Amino acid sequence: MRIAVEGCMHGELDNVYATILYIEKLHNTKIDLLICCGDFQAVRNEHDLESLNVKPKYRSMNSFWKYYSGQEVAPIPTIFIGGNHEASNYLWELYYGGWAAPNIYFLGFAGVIKFGNIRIGGLSGIYNAYHYNLGHYERPPYNESDIRSIYHVREYDVYKLLQVEEPIDIFISHDWPRAITDYGNWKDLVRRKSFFEKEIQEGTLGSKAAEELLDKLKPPYWFSAHLHCKFPAIVQHGEGGPITEFLALDKCLPGRQFLQILEIESGPGPYEIQYDEEWLAITRKLNSLLPLTKKSVQFGDQKVDIQDDRHWVANKLKVRGSKPFDFTQTVPSYKPSQSISNNFSSGYCRNPQTELFLQFLGLPYLLDGTRESQTQIQCPMPLNSGEASYHASDNDGEYSAIDDVDEIEGLAEAGDVET
Repeated sequence: MRIAVEGCMHGELDNVYATILYIEKLHNTKIDLLICCGDFQAVRNEHDLESLNVKPKYRSMNSFWKYYSGQEVAPIPTIFIGGNHEASNYLWELYYGGWAAPNIYFLGFAGVIKFGNIRIGGLSGIYNAYHYNLGHYERPPYNESDIRSIYHVREYDVYKLLQVEEPIDIFISHDWPRAITDYGNWKDLVRRKSFFEKEIQEGTLGSKAAEELLDKLKPPYWFSAHLHCKFPAIVQHGEGGPITEFLALDKCLPGRQFLQILEIESGPGPYEIQYDEEWLAITRKLNSLLPLTKKSVQFGDQKVDIQDDRHWVANKLKVRGSKPFDFTQTVPSYKPSQSISNNFSSGYCRNPQTELFLQFLGLPYLLDGTRESQTQIQCPMPLNSGEASYHASDNDGEYSAIDDVDEIEGLAEAGDVET
């Protein structure tokens, strides 16, 4: 199986797919899957731009809307996770994962799926200690604080991934696992990106959550993006233990190292995206614990028994099959010839894929809960007792570590250019 891995997409689907098709033609080969490591920017229309944490003057429709509307179709199956520059309102509709467009699958805020017999896991967002133990309290339309915190990784999603026991073949995260630079040529990295040096020396560059998952899951391959450079590393887990080949990639720009082709042993197919039985059982077991407020919740390292849920899920999959529910448009797509109606609300919309997914697992819909002021749109088309009393203030304070490399690169280059 040949897999193309891409760093930060930034909405440049046309250019990435054109590059892949060029490689296929040049080398007379077939690429079976594209994996994108975040900043995908699944922007469907002008209203989605309001949920994109990018300075207004840099907000652009780019090319995803063509694939959402059906004007274009992704030439190969595509899987992506979220980063810190996303149409977060749309990704929240697909919190558990789902088709963002035909042949383009969002892995969810955390998730595991199968492609053929290859297991692919992923964690969306970036790590920020200030919000890590809080619930998913943000709801669209986002204020100036929420539009930044919505993409910060939460412990609940990491806790779910830590329950995975069966081998993961590929894992993807947007930011790098913390201390991954210890396993590669960090001096060369600093020569290229001098503003990383302080955090590398302090041991704070990267995600604590991703580091924990790397230590637990030990996948053969781990891919990341976010820091806009190519960086390889080899991690051996203990003396004589398994090895993880780590690779970070750049964003899609001419002359940048944003794409890598990987050949991995696999079964004969069919090569299609399917639900993962173990992950569905974990989701079913832990969904009632999904925190949706600003309260701090500590999950710790407690393991849960999913055997009953695993048996239940296996029986359901035998009847229905493992293919994800079909893609459904939930809002009007961008039309270059006209502006979207001002009467269209940019609030929260229940996605039919998510509703069907939860019904399939026998779970209630929770994603629009907890906020009395939240308005739901009719679309046109046991740990809880451990909650602490701490509440984050409405003013979210300082963001630690490298949160937005675009802004940092701009300052480093002393120019007002969004990179």
